[in-house]
Amino acid sequence: MTLRRAQGPAEARGPAGIAPGVRVAFLGLGHMGLPMARNLAAAGYDVVGFDVFPAAVDAALDAGLTVTLSGPAAVAGAEVVITMLQSGEQVIAAYRGSADIIGLVEAASPGTLFIDCSTIAVDEAQEAHRIAETAKHRSLDAPVSGGVVGAEGATLAFMVGGSEADFAAALPVLEAMGKRVVHCGGAGLGQAAKVCNNMILAVSQIAVAEAFVLGERLGLSHQALFDVASNASGQCWALTTNCPVPGPVPTSPANRDYRPGFAGALMNKDLGLAEQALDLTGVDARMGRLAREIYREFADGPGAGQDFSGIIHTIRDAPGR
Repeated sequence: MTLRRAQGPAEARGPAGIAPGVRVAFLGLGHMGLPMARNLAAAGYDVVGFDVFPAAVDAALDAGLTVTLSGPAAVAGAEVVITMLQSGEQVIAAYRGSADIIGLVEAASPGTLFIDCSTIAVDEAQEAHRIAETAKHRSLDAPVSGGVVGAEGATLAFMVGGSEADFAAALPVLEAMGKRVVHCGGAGLGQAAKVCNNMILAVSQIAVAEAFVLGERLGLSHQALFDVASNASGQCWALTTNCPVPGPVPTSPANRDYRPGFAGALMNKDLGLAEQALDLTGVDARMGRLAREIYREFADGPGAGQDFSGIIHTIRDAPGR
């Protein structure tokens, strides 16, 4: 596994990296995709976008991006194609196309580098690789961590699966959108890392929320618990960045009425992917499966549109034993 950090101008990395100035097609201009595309444009890439939702198109135009009327039109002439879609089914359908719509891999010039930043199942990512490579293109799976705040600030973490050569080519592009870029191995292993990371995150966010509710019942102030745990063995991202109560971390979603952030519906989706991977591998991950159950219930209710740290309401409101 290789960790790369930003290293300054693309020229310093040698000729393998795709430097600013080339055309990048960006498909999926939602809450995450639009700021990512905007950061690419700010870094000097010639970004051409597309989204199926008119509101997303309008937002992209307002941000000064060029937007086409279709995905294949965006891809034509691009050296890099980035997809940020909602599901693996959408990614594979976009790559393949249909009887009525030409697929992205068919519309692209030979040798185009496809980078899928969606969060999808490992086997779906591997299938996307196969589709792209069969059509004589290059391919990476590169899901992200960091949420909307990371997308807006170009501080995302990228977990990348694919060949070393394709990773090296994509590195300047990814660094324009993120702070950390990790090559996790071959096809699909970026998604594998994302699944494992988000299972850890879900379990730790629940544990932090449970600790704060316990502290409340024992008469401990939020600030006192934070001051202790954030400097002790309980320290974790779910506490120090995504603190589930207002006050201790002013930038956490708890101070914005739990507006995401990273929505409960998305955490539930990612834990569903983790559950699929657990079923496939036979791993006895009781905490991961319990987190999936808790977040499924959260997302079925008002938690779907809240930040996933809002799980503290579920814990606080649960009947005592």
